[in-house]
Amino acid sequence: MFQPEVLASKGGKMSVRRKWLAVAVAVATLVAGGPTRRAGAQEHAKDYPNQTIKIVVPFTPGGGVDVVARIVAPRLGEELGQPVIIENRGGAGGMLGAAAVAQSPPDGYTLLVGTGSTHGTNSNVYAHLTYDPVRDYVPVVLMTTSPLLLIVPPSLPAKSVAELIALAHSRPSGVSFGSYGTGSINHLGAELFNSMAKINANHVPYRGSAPAMTDLIGGRIDYMFDGVSTSLGYIQSGTVRMLGVAGPNRTPVLPDQPTIAEAGLPGYDTMVWFGLFGTGAESESNDA
Repeated sequence: MFQPEVLASKGGKMSVRRKWLAVAVAVATLVAGGPTRRAGAQEHAKDYPNQTIKIVVPFTPGGGVDVVARIVAPRLGEELGQPVIIENRGGAGGMLGAAAVAQSPPDGYTLLVGTGSTHGTNSNVYAHLTYDPVRDYVPVVLMTTSPLLLIVPPSLPAKSVAELIALAHSRPSGVSFGSYGTGSINHLGAELFNSMAKINANHVPYRGSAPAMTDLIGGRIDYMFDGVSTSLGYIQSGTVRMLGVAGPNRTPVLPDQPTIAEAGLPGYDTMVWFGLFGTGAESESNDA
């Protein structure tokens, strides 16, 4: 779930303007380059930015990562005085977009919305990761954190977590679930759910949340875990049915909905986070 109060002035928190000025300074100073270019870093910061900034979303349009990026980009552009555009490069659990940014110049004009997939699970899922999630990037700012939600199509005869588990146990061929791609956080979150519930389930990977949601609504898959920002409207309209919150606590936007732990699977917990990353960390760390 994107939480505007994380960026807005509330309860003594940093204002929108100060937050994004801090982002600008971080980008200008941290991703200016390596040790041989440090002498020019201050000069770089003086006129940064002087051209369009691109934020790469490593998933397809319409998903939670994309939604957050498109909320942030216009305000960031206002504060920096330059256009900020979004480029979607989905595929392979975010690996394609992350790799593209890792290969870009470390000048602060190409940024990545990194996630628990691109900077966490992918390195343990793919045998040959085409980027290093630590050395190839500089973390700029944490954008948001959110629990995943367990959702099913209304046609599925399961109205609770316990009923979904019972339904899966009753089907010898198993049930099916969708994800944003092999190794993505919602794929592994679903696998954790399946393992803890001891159910047999078939994984159907997609290039992002939007195509997975389309097939879920159509009943072509039985369930999936999705972010609050992308699934809330469907839940409220009755297009999909929510069974539980994957995080440790109920979500404020759906306070009557139980956590999965409360609803029949004690100990289950899966959260997601999105952060903004620049490039050039390897050269910086080598000079330390």
